[in-house]
Amino acid sequence: MAHKVMPHAQEAIATAKYIRMSPTKARQVVDLIRGRHVDEARRVLKFTPRAASLPVGKVLESAIANAEHNRGLPADELVVVRAWADEGPTLRRFRPRAMGRATRIRKRTCHISVVVGRPVEEVKLPKSRPATKKDDKEKKSTRRKSTSKKSTEQKSTAKKTTAKKTTAKKTTAKKTAAKKTTAKKSTAKKTTRKKSE
Repeated sequence: MAHKVMPHAQEAIATAKYIRMSPTKARQVVDLIRGRHVDEARRVLKFTPRAASLPVGKVLESAIANAEHNRGLPADELVVVRAWADEGPTLRRFRPRAMGRATRIRKRTCHISVVVGRPVEEVKLPKSRPATKKDDKEKKSTRRKSTSKKSTEQKSTAKKTTAKKTTAKKTTAKKTAAKKTTAKKSTAKKTTRKKSE
C-alpha cells in the first residue's frame, strides 16, 4: 500500500512508530480527523476521551510543522488528506495461570501516519440542460422501435422452429409408413411360401 507523498505534491507527512497501543484503538481516533480542516481536527482530538487522541494529536502537529517548514504551505489552509494506523510488532508476554499453565499476552504496537495538504479543488462541470417533453418523446419512440424489432425477431425464430418440427414429424411419419409396408410384404411372402409347400 503506497502512502508516500509525491515530491511535487502540496502535502506533508508525519509518522509515529512503535506506539504502545493496539492499532484498532488508534484507528478509532484516526477515523475522526480524516478529511477535516486542521483546526477542526485539533478541536476534535482535544475533546475525545480516548488514550489514542494524545499520540494522534502529536503526529498531527508534526505534520503541520513539516508542511510549514519543509513545503512552505500556510497552516490555515491545511486539511487532513489521509490518516491511517498500521500494525507494528507485537510483544509476546506470558501470564501464569492455575495448575502450572501459562497464557499468552499480546502487547501490540502501531505506526500512526498523518498526511496534511491543501484541499483538492473540485472541477465544476457545466450544468446539463433540463430534460424537455421533446426529449421524452424521442426516448419513447426509440424504445418502441427497439421493442418492435425484438418482437419481429422472436416471431421469425418461432416460425423457423415450428417449420423444423413439422418437417421432422413428416420424415418420421414416412419412415414408420415405410416400415409397415415392408413388414406387410414380408408377412405376405411368408404366407405364400407356406401355401406353396
